[in-house]
Amino acid sequence: MSEYIHLRSSGDFRRVYAIGRRYEGSLMTAFVHPNGLPHHRFGITASRKAIGNAVERNRSKRLLRETFRLNEVPLDGMKLRYDWVFNARRPLLRVKVAAALEDFHKIMARVLNGERDLAEVESLK
Repeated sequence: MSEYIHLRSSGDFRRVYAIGRRYEGSLMTAFVHPNGLPHHRFGITASRKAIGNAVERNRSKRLLRETFRLNEVPLDGMKLRYDWVFNARRPLLRVKVAAALEDFHKIMARVLNGERDLAEVESLK
């Protein structure tokens, strides 16, 4: 099992927002960018505008952290390592972690499709 590291600096977040790919889910939005490191890194945002008061923002961030933690094994199976930035959406407040896991799996499948597309382009060169 590998470890996961948090994105902390605003520069890291800005870089992922600027050059990463955006994946919309029903409970979260993920911005993903290959990082060239031996591990994945992640960051979470839960804005006052999207979520509401501090208690709700903290709950949404806990759910997203747990979702990422529970996906450590599938993430290790990915060919590339990424920086992930998750933006919580209001519907996240009404669900349990199982629904967040399902939403994340859908996003992860789309990221994997992008990896396959990239591999096909590289093989044509």
